[in-house]
Amino acid sequence: MAILEIKKAGDPVLKKHCEPVERVNKKLKQLLDDMAETMYKSDGVGLAAPQVGVPLRMVVIDCQDETGLIELINPVITYREGEMEGSEGCLSVPGIYGDVMRAAKVKVEYLNRRGKVQHLTATGLLSRCIQHELDHLEGQLFIDIATSLRKED
Repeated sequence: MAILEIKKAGDPVLKKHCEPVERVNKKLKQLLDDMAETMYKSDGVGLAAPQVGVPLRMVVIDCQDETGLIELINPVITYREGEMEGSEGCLSVPGIYGDVMRAAKVKVEYLNRRGKVQHLTATGLLSRCIQHELDHLEGQLFIDIATSLRKED
């Protein structure tokens, strides 16, 4: 496994609409492993492939709860319910935090690392993380939609 370079705001790859994964292969599984290792090493709770310079529809998330590591390939939110506002940060925008309105509950369909279709219903922090990471796949950063921004060290 390897620690990958996290791209920072201003890098053009972060504004790209990411391409779907055509086939889950050994190379993509290695990328998922490297993304997870990079996320953990950087004290993040989520990381999208474009954040490490790869414009593919893949994310890893670990909210440090009983769910553990989730790998989402070609994820699509199929249902949204309610609203919640909360603070967000991003490994690609270090030191900046902002309040963002998100759906309180989402359902997502995705492929796992074996290429099998999976479904997940999420609320709370996991719902927020899924929406944040999927925004990356559309070329959007949280600072683009935050209602307020603040700098923290």
